[in-house]
Amino acid sequence: MSNFNSISSQLWAMANELRGNMDASEYKNYILAFMFYKYLSERQEQYLISNNIIDVKDGQTVNDAYKEQASGPDLNDYIEDISAALGYAIAPDDTWASLVSKIADSLVKPSDYQTIFTNFNEQAKLNKEATKNFREVFNDVNLGDSRLGSTTNDRAKSLNRIVKLVDGVNYKSDDGKDILGEIYEYLIGQFAASAGKKGGEFYTPHEVSRILAKVVTDNVKESDNAFSVYDPTCGSGSLLLTVRNEVPDGNRTGAVKFYGQELNTTTYNLARMNLMMHGVSFQNMCLSNADTLETDWPDGPDANGKDHPRSFDAVVANPPYSAHWDNSESKLKDARFKDYGKLAPKTKADYAFVLHSLYHLNEDGTMAIVLPHGVLFRGAAEGEIRRNLIEHPAGNRIYAVIGLPSNLFYGAGIPTIVMVLKKKRPSKDILFIDASREFEKGKNQNRLTDENIEKIIRVYHERKDVPKYAHLASIEEIRENDYNLNIPRYVDTSDEEEVIDLDEIKKLLDQDKKEITELEAKIAEDFKLLGIEIL
Repeated sequence: MSNFNSISSQLWAMANELRGNMDASEYKNYILAFMFYKYLSERQEQYLISNNIIDVKDGQTVNDAYKEQASGPDLNDYIEDISAALGYAIAPDDTWASLVSKIADSLVKPSDYQTIFTNFNEQAKLNKEATKNFREVFNDVNLGDSRLGSTTNDRAKSLNRIVKLVDGVNYKSDDGKDILGEIYEYLIGQFAASAGKKGGEFYTPHEVSRILAKVVTDNVKESDNAFSVYDPTCGSGSLLLTVRNEVPDGNRTGAVKFYGQELNTTTYNLARMNLMMHGVSFQNMCLSNADTLETDWPDGPDANGKDHPRSFDAVVANPPYSAHWDNSESKLKDARFKDYGKLAPKTKADYAFVLHSLYHLNEDGTMAIVLPHGVLFRGAAEGEIRRNLIEHPAGNRIYAVIGLPSNLFYGAGIPTIVMVLKKKRPSKDILFIDASREFEKGKNQNRLTDENIEKIIRVYHERKDVPKYAHLASIEEIRENDYNLNIPRYVDTSDEEEVIDLDEIKKLLDQDKKEITELEAKIAEDFKLLGIEIL
């Protein structure tokens, strides 16, 4: 099997068979981690060969040559060289090829897996610039989980089976292209679908990601300068990668700089792996494991104690909907929130994520964030924040509101919106798009087709009224509606009632009466012929 669909479905079927009674959201930590370790090992092999670090004799494997030459007192020199170039290093005995060979020869000891990951963590400390991206990235591989087996040996056998599964797949497409990254992304989506509600915590459906990515890159031109994109709740990193696909020449090394923050440590590890599996080097990514609303993303205070927040060309986000957060009064002094009069409610952090993201958007950038509909019309503190966004002294920050169909997300059937914000814009109007009725119905989830997405982006770009689909609302309209942005107030999608022609109806009634009278007279005549008189 050499094409993407067959490889992916084969791997998923085998993975499902192996995981037994383990939850999909947990089993992913094993299979995805081993795929990543295989990727790192093979990338190291490519480095050793392409840079002539080792000499491979005829009939010799790269791994055997590495073992032979990187040995004894010379080993540290090899490890330091690899680490300086790649940001990590794997010793000869710990490579993927060495692990697979040991399994084939039944030489793997239960402790070998822990040794491999411990050694990787130690060597990840050598390159200070890259340490953050590689440190403890395999910590979610729970080697002692009893669901892998009741004894140490049984657990080692289960891990061996996963290694064999990962190793036994050809990650090349029909044309020889490496599709490991695409398969990795496919598996993340499959695990998210199987995990139900938990899946929504680490994965944004690809078609929704495409809308956000296209919106924030709408006017981006090819440039020698790196395009910076930030996701404050980055999950598995798929949304960041989708943005790269929409940036002109985005796959060029260094064309895009990725920044993200994620609260869940397991998901943060997944994001680091996912970006690197898609060819993002450690120099071009900066991910953080922290609570976005509590731990802001500054470059840090300078010698005088002044904070220097970082801003980005684009911000994309799909934060948890109506999450709880600490909205203590002291946060009104926080630079992210202080200009908007109120703090988001304790039980609805939606606008806290909006304001955090907007704070980190540069003056010429675009931000797109997925939110529940309630942010458009709820009053009290949220109403005041919304009004202050629209009446901001520097101009209305809200550029567009796009209504999406329900049941697009894993574990969340509610309809959502995409709110688009900008800092620098020539007008104060807001474009409303109601795309909630145009989708392809699925068995468990609805999905947006390419045509659905293209229409949304075309209308967004043209910024004109489209009957029953879009309306460009003036600031006067917004004010008349008391800053309520509920889409049905601006886009009427109701079916028009048929116009009733009363004259025509009267004519038809008169005709019916005439026909009834004639029919009654005929019936009476027939009865008379029969000698029956109708009273």
